[in-house]
Amino acid sequence: MNITKTNIDDLNAVIKLQIVQEDYETRVNNVLKDYRKKANINGFRAGKVPMGVIKKMYGTPVLADEINKILSEELMKYIRENDLNIMGEPLPNETEQKEINWEKDTEFEFSFDIALTPEYTLNLSKKDKIDFFKIIVDEKMIQSGVDMHSRRFGSNNAAEVVEEKELLKGNYAQVDADGKLIEEGIVSENVAMSLEYMKDEDAKKKFIGAKKDDVVVFNPAKAFENKSDIASMLNISKEEAETLDSDFQFTITEITKFVNAELNQELFDKVFGEGTVSSEEEFKNKIKEDIEKQLVNDSDYKFLIDAKAKLVKKAKIELPEVFLKRWIVSTNKDMTAEQVDTDFANYADEFKWQLIKNRLIQENDLKVSQEEVMEFAKKQALMQFQQYGMMDVPEEYLNNYAQQMMQNQDEQRKIYERKADDKVVEYIKGTVKLDEKEISTEDFNKLFE
Repeated sequence: MNITKTNIDDLNAVIKLQIVQEDYETRVNNVLKDYRKKANINGFRAGKVPMGVIKKMYGTPVLADEINKILSEELMKYIRENDLNIMGEPLPNETEQKEINWEKDTEFEFSFDIALTPEYTLNLSKKDKIDFFKIIVDEKMIQSGVDMHSRRFGSNNAAEVVEEKELLKGNYAQVDADGKLIEEGIVSENVAMSLEYMKDEDAKKKFIGAKKDDVVVFNPAKAFENKSDIASMLNISKEEAETLDSDFQFTITEITKFVNAELNQELFDKVFGEGTVSSEEEFKNKIKEDIEKQLVNDSDYKFLIDAKAKLVKKAKIELPEVFLKRWIVSTNKDMTAEQVDTDFANYADEFKWQLIKNRLIQENDLKVSQEEVMEFAKKQALMQFQQYGMMDVPEEYLNNYAQQMMQNQDEQRKIYERKADDKVVEYIKGTVKLDEKEISTEDFNKLFE
């Protein structure tokens, strides 16, 4: 086999592979021998089919398959052994590739285009300045956190009278225009209904002041907007709910009122673990700390966006655009060349950023360890449990949950990329000059408009 590389320019090259019979003959024969052992053809005993018959039936597809395997192996081997840093993957050359006759040719020549990674300088230092927005945690945000936890650990208590947002249980029965029960009309029993989600104020007023065993007549189709909810309450199909326009009597069998949890030690322990905080002031300070930690992630996300734009502009990277456009189309079946042309500016910035990011990771040894990935997965698991009010989750549970996440290759890749981004952000923050700016949540959100 003969492999050569011809540089077209600083960013493009062509690799040619010449494959002769001795490169593939043994491999092809071995595959055909294996086919012969397994062949089951009428008129021949198993394993005794003449090789000539096997070659006639399978020779050409086996030859093409084995040469394609050799091509892939040798091309990647050549790139690896010659330390060629390429972008994308090799593509068949559109002008120099010779036509192949698989049935007659014994020697084959293949030409592949490759894109070479461009050279560029970066040299980050404190002379490079990037904005870092520190989001202010105000009293409104803290109180919102207090209300969230108070509501999360609240409870439904029995009530005597309907006031405004109570949860009611009762029985539905369809009535006519005069309020009389319709024989064989729709009946639904032991139904839960929340006044909080009732949109029709006139219907809601009919319930205010009602007590257990009282009967209220109203039109559910007007009171509730969601047809699926109506269908569920009345035990009918959604199609029937779409056309329903009738009054019903609702007999109240139970009234419960949702009450937020009190700000006391019991709530503090449920939210942050036993004994972590012991006063309302400490509770609010801890909520503030948690909000600040969450907002740092938002600040880092905005910083990463700004850093990408700054570094891409600073590096002045020249890309092999023609090749990359071809490669994008070849790897995205639903993408047309016209679409790629239209969106290529965004693709180009992302290509450049990946080059910069990979260099920062390699030159500064910003490796992501398996332990870091597992720790991140465990934090994700803990957040899932905390959403259901489970604060003190045993380590064993977190480990099991994290290991299940890591069995998903796509999930594992996302975590690695997230941790790699975190390390790159921290490196850049420590290398450039941060122009810190305090900003409100509202103004911060406007930066993304």
